[in-house]
Amino acid sequence: MPPLTISRRHFLKQVPDAAILAAAPFAANGQSTSVSSGSITDVTGVRVGHFSDSRRPTGCTAILFDAPPTAGADYAGSAAGESLGLMLQPVSPVDRIHGILLMGGGAMALGATAGMVHFLEERHVGYDWGVSNVRVPVVLGAVIDDLAVGDGRIRIGPDEAYRACQSAGPSPVGEGSVGAGAGATVGKLFVGRGMAGMKGGIGSSSARLADVIIGALVVVNCAGDVINWRDGSIVAGARTSDGRGFARTVDVLRRDLALRPAPPAALADAPRATTLSVIATNAALTKTALTKLAMVANTGAARAINPYQTQNDGDQVLAVATGVLNSPISLTALGAIAAEVLADAIVRAVTLATSVPGWVAVRDL
Repeated sequence: MPPLTISRRHFLKQVPDAAILAAAPFAANGQSTSVSSGSITDVTGVRVGHFSDSRRPTGCTAILFDAPPTAGADYAGSAAGESLGLMLQPVSPVDRIHGILLMGGGAMALGATAGMVHFLEERHVGYDWGVSNVRVPVVLGAVIDDLAVGDGRIRIGPDEAYRACQSAGPSPVGEGSVGAGAGATVGKLFVGRGMAGMKGGIGSSSARLADVIIGALVVVNCAGDVINWRDGSIVAGARTSDGRGFARTVDVLRRDLALRPAPPAALADAPRATTLSVIATNAALTKTALTKLAMVANTGAARAINPYQTQNDGDQVLAVATGVLNSPISLTALGAIAAEVLADAIVRAVTLATSVPGWVAVRDL
């Protein structure tokens, strides 16, 4: 693979001329919130499918590839629910994966990845393990905890993951309260103190800069508020006790810190909070470079979620490169744009979500 030595100036000069489309989802104040549209499937070779459980708000999202991409990850959260992520360490000899399964249901749902493994095995997709007629698919699993939405005993399994794989295609990704985002919620740091949260979901966005494509898909299930990073306004998050506005999570935390000693009711906790992000590009990158790309892209999530990576969050970012565009690319420039694309996908996730009992959506305010 060529070294990453292209001039950043050469890459960034394409930005003013790029046709980055804008969507206008509903904001909490009734005004439109401009974010880039597009989909992670704009990256050639990436296919996505959902399964949404009709029994309660939960589900899974399958991400498959026409050819195995290289992959890296940033597991910066405190309580990541994942499987086979260890394979993405730069020291591991495995540098390509075959699928990603995002799902609700918490740690108990991780076994659903067996459904994607079965799907890929049937199609002889996987590493040649030196055993006749055997291929070993490397499937990354990542979960959010949506067990508090509806009957938490209802979870997806291998059969549902298989069906998500069957539905995977190159069309624009379904967004909002579908797939792994069906039971996602946001702004839930103070639910136990009478300040309700709101409905989260799944969102996607992309940018095309000349022949470079960067896409993001994110399941937004965060403890903090979701911010329109372009103007700093809150789009979704913790509500005031009377339900008339936003509690402004960081302001509440600031008041809590001023109390000495803080009463038990003021001690913030963030159970059941995780944001799962996937970045894809058509560039050719090594696993080490993709690890850095995931880290830089994660700064976009920090712009769009406040507070982000709280004590009990399991936030994680996976990054994949299809390598269709085999020319040197500035990793710094790629990461800078990936961060913006991810931040936009986060806003789309909540603005396109649908209310469920106990969790109002932006569109219904």
